[in-house]
This record gives sequence, C-alpha cells and structure tokens, in this order.
Amino acid sequence: MAESESGHKSLMHKSLLNSDALYQYILETSVYPREHKAMKELREITAKHPMNRMATSPDQGQFLGMLLKLMNAKNTMEIGVFTGYSLLATALALPQDGKILAMDVDRENYDLGLPVIEKAGVTHKIDFREGPALPVLDEMIKDSKNHGTFDFVFVDADKVNYWNYHNRLIELVKVGGLIGYDNTLWNGSVVAPPDAPMLKYIRDNRDSVLEFNKAISADQRFEICQLAIADGITLCRRIS
Repeated sequence: MAESESGHKSLMHKSLLNSDALYQYILETSVYPREHKAMKELREITAKHPMNRMATSPDQGQFLGMLLKLMNAKNTMEIGVFTGYSLLATALALPQDGKILAMDVDRENYDLGLPVIEKAGVTHKIDFREGPALPVLDEMIKDSKNHGTFDFVFVDADKVNYWNYHNRLIELVKVGGLIGYDNTLWNGSVVAPPDAPMLKYIRDNRDSVLEFNKAISADQRFEICQLAIADGITLCRRIS
C-alpha cells in the first residue's frame, strides 16, 4: 500500500472515531434496540440529573455486560456508583448467585436509581455501602480470606485516588481477574496542551489522570488495554 493511501486511511479512521453521527449510529443500531427496559428507564432518569455527565454511557454499559458474561464473573466490586447505571448493567449480567460490593460517598444519587434496580429484581446481588472506599478496602485486605476473591472491579470514582485504589485492589482481585478504570481519556484533555481552555473539573483532575495512565502502563503485574469507549476505559488483567 502506498504511503499516501495508508495515511489517508489513518486520517479517515481518526475522523470516524470523532464523529457524533457515527456514535449515534452505534447507539441506534446496536445499543438501544438491545438495551434492557430497566436500563433505559434508569438512563432516562439519570439524564435529568444536573450531574448527568457522571453517568456511564449506554454503549459502555452494554460492553460491561458482555464482558462480565464472557468472564463468567460472579464476585465483583464497583467503586463509584452515582445513580447505578453501570451497577445495574453488572447486576443484570451476573448469575442469580452473583454479588456486587458497591461503594459511593453519596447515597442520595444511588437512592434515585434504586427503585428501578428493585423493579429489575437484582437487589439481592448488591451490597451497597455509603462512604469512602479506601477504608473498606483496607479492612478487607486485613483478612486473607478476601485476597484474590474478586473476578472484576469497576472503578469510576475520584481520579486523585485511582492509584491508591489500584494498589489495594491488586490484593483483592484474583490472578486472571480484571479491573476496569473509567474516564482514562478524561474528556480528551490527556492530549490537550496544558494551557488549553478547560472546564474547572476537567483541569483539576487532568494531572491525576495523566499520572495514573503513566503509572498503569508501567505496572508489570497487569496486562492492560485502553479503549476509546465513552470517556475511555482501561482494562487491567492481573497476571501476577
């Protein structure tokens, strides 16, 4: 293939990834027609929340559900719940005896989505705990029975603590298990010039995301894969 042709295809691929029309096509063709009615209801409720930008996107919810089924996951954890869209996606994907330890500092947002989760019949899988996750993780690590027991962990919480979560979760996730870190592209700011105009919450957390991405890429205890889904998700498979 000629260099000019290769370069043209590369540019076309990049433009497709940034296309709002293409994303809408994915949603309307592959996501919305298969979205569970409870997921749709919770998504529509969350869209009215003033902080709806914190919600997991529907394509990411679909991805997580399939990933968990492929893994045959049963014991999972979620750090950062918001109204529970990703939590519901996980609960629906797990078998009847599956479990999710879910933690968030704000129960009010979780309570907003709870009626939908109850209606979906999956609350028996969820152990929700209000408050910071780090103290809970520290307590769990003290008991060796918890070591290596989690199949999957999804982290979508305070970015400044991502590395702190990571260094605890390695004790709790099993070898071969996965940790998924959300927002690792951070609204595209990871490639923006430092002086580029940004919303305050993006600028305030940009350095934390950049530092985490650099650290996780060097962590030889994990295989990693960073995906351009929603705001970026990095999957980390524990190998040692």
